[in-house]
Amino acid sequence: MVSLKKPMKRANKAMFLAAVAGFGLMALMGLVDNPGARADAEPQTTGTALEPELCRDVGRWIDPETQNRLTNRDVLAGAARSQVLLLGETHTSKEDHLWQLQTLAGLYALTPELVIGFEAFPRSVQPVLDDWSAGKLSEDDFLRQTKWAEVWAYDADLYMPLFEFARQNRIPMIALNVDRNLISRVGRNGWDGVPEDAREGITTPAAAQPDYARNLASVYLAAAAHRRDASEDAQTVEDVLETDGFQNFVDAQLTWDRAMAEALVQSAEANPDAVVVGIAGRGHVERGFGIPHQLTDLGISTVTSLVPVDRERACAGLEPDLADAVFLVEERGNTLPVSNRPRLGVAIQPGPDGGLLLSEVVAGSIAEAADLTAGDIVLSAAGAELKTPSDLVEIIQRQAPGTWLPLDVDRNGERLSLIAKFPSDRDSVQ
Repeated sequence: MVSLKKPMKRANKAMFLAAVAGFGLMALMGLVDNPGARADAEPQTTGTALEPELCRDVGRWIDPETQNRLTNRDVLAGAARSQVLLLGETHTSKEDHLWQLQTLAGLYALTPELVIGFEAFPRSVQPVLDDWSAGKLSEDDFLRQTKWAEVWAYDADLYMPLFEFARQNRIPMIALNVDRNLISRVGRNGWDGVPEDAREGITTPAAAQPDYARNLASVYLAAAAHRRDASEDAQTVEDVLETDGFQNFVDAQLTWDRAMAEALVQSAEANPDAVVVGIAGRGHVERGFGIPHQLTDLGISTVTSLVPVDRERACAGLEPDLADAVFLVEERGNTLPVSNRPRLGVAIQPGPDGGLLLSEVVAGSIAEAADLTAGDIVLSAAGAELKTPSDLVEIIQRQAPGTWLPLDVDRNGERLSLIAKFPSDRDSVQ
């Protein structure tokens, strides 16, 4: 890792396993990356609490190891000397994405040689990213051709400023991800159970560090609590570590980490004078466990990891190895941006046996008001059967202000009929 002083320092069990593997990192995105879900997992290890005056100092950089304040110039200068810069995020946080944009703009002022990679895109859509960066596509065409609603499904408005920044400055964008089917297959069968010719060229990942395995066990346990078959034998992290299927879950996570690390390395090799930036979930970045660990194994030594941290978490305690530097932000409650697009307020992915599994329900959203909860499987909306995330997205986008949307939901095997009520004023907070 790079140093700040020079460059920066661095349904039954089978159904449950299939469901967790089926969305791979979506478990991390819906649980680890959601601050409100941390309480559902095993308690996280915290470091030394920041001094009160530091906790209140939103908009500042902090070295979590020394608890010293850092200047914006020093942090960005260190990042500019890196081969790879990782910017972690909570996918649903507007604050995090605003911070990423600010950091990219500051970095671009120091070094115009940038490449920006995104976890949100699988490699299959790389030609679309090339066309977007070259100014050849409209926003609607870009989102449609990347299959945003199916592949990522998080609010596009949160990410569009980052994409527009790359387009405006003609900065290359690269797809870091792989097809979700590969992650699902590894989750079911383990890495060794997937033939080499089906691995999309990904090399064998470096083994998980013990603390990373424990973190993943917390996620695994929390995911089980949200499933309708929550009566698993494993009740603690230690129990999870001993289960047969957990290693497959770890293999799936490592595959995802390795795929993104390899994409970053390939770009760094192709652009030796550029800083290659990776935009990814904080679960892949924090404590050097995910992508940084794989980058080190691949021979990339100058890696900088930066993450935003809301001040409440900072006051509670920061792990000294959380990142090379953290930026204090203020959590403003509802993380969805205000927009004229109707929103339900959920993170979704295909269910294990049809329908759409809700991995997250945003606090204060229409979905929460409708009594939807994480772990529900939405079977139909307005009488239409749901097969892909885009089916639900298209129905929601057609909702006029003030209308009611009937939903059929499977909750723990019980079929429920719920109503999502869209406000008459689309500008109201959703």
